[in-house]
Amino acid sequence: MRATLNIPDDLIAEVQKATGEKSKTKAITIAMQEFVRQKKIKELLALRGKIQIEDVTKELDELETKEMEDNDTRWRAR
Repeated sequence: MRATLNIPDDLIAEVQKATGEKSKTKAITIAMQEFVRQKKIKELLALRGKIQIEDVTKELDELETKEMEDNDTRWRAR
């Protein structure tokens, strides 16, 4: 999407330097993506202690191991 924006030159130069990008578009896109990512992280951290999440890592590992064993058995039977 094209947009006309009035962004101070010194700010664009700083963003380019921080991102290591020569292209203004790429530098601004990276900066915007990082801003959104940081915002989402803050929102998730704000939920700490407000929701309860059950750790099912062990059960998922067991299911994955069983699935791998089943696939192995199936392929060996051919």
